[in-house]
Amino acid sequence: MQIDNAVLSKLEKLSHLRIDESKKSEVIEQLSEILSYVDNLNELDTDTLYARFSTLDGGTPMREDTPREANNISNDILSNAPFAEDDFFIVPAIIE
Repeated sequence: MQIDNAVLSKLEKLSHLRIDESKKSEVIEQLSEILSYVDNLNELDTDTLYARFSTLDGGTPMREDTPREANNISNDILSNAPFAEDDFFIVPAIIE
């Protein structure tokens, strides 16, 4: 895919961004470089790789799933709130 002014205009419209005229050539160049990099990645043969391939021996290390002791983090946080009750912030109603 080639990035040109027409594609850039379409991207501006879709993203609701406005690119300054003085920056358009720079943005086109950067987007072209990104697409070139992605094309290089598409050339890699990944058909023989296992879906959960990992470079770590034995796969991703898992941490032990142990319960933590109860702490007072919620109480510490709520103590700074102007209004709180039963572990909840009290805020003004916005929907009637």
